[in-house]
Amino acid sequence: QLQLVESGGGFVQPGGSLNLSCTASGFALSSYPVSWHRQAPGQERVFVAGISADGRNVKYAESVKGRDTIFRDNSKNQVFLQISGLKGDDTAAYYCAVNSHDVNVWGKGTLVTVSS
Repeated sequence: QLQLVESGGGFVQPGGSLNLSCTASGFALSSYPVSWHRQAPGQERVFVAGISADGRNVKYAESVKGRDTIFRDNSKNQVFLQISGLKGDDTAAYYCAVNSHDVNVWGKGTLVTVSS
């Protein structure tokens, strides 16, 4: 069974940082580009960051550019999203996804709550 599992979410104060992980099982994550998305309460799911299969190319949404870093460890079948300078607007469920011609899978998400 193809599966992605996110972890690392939680409560954090404004200005803080979190490291989110996305772990794949049932397939070799190293063969695919991976993206992170987030969905704030009452809003649509939006793209946050993406990384190519070899990790050489990355892309960020304007809302997180300069604050987020996406990277991967293909030896561990994992992709990571490091979020810094967290703001209330970053409160959301964060999802990782692989959307390719032969693999289309989303994780169930990890919740990030930014609050003082």
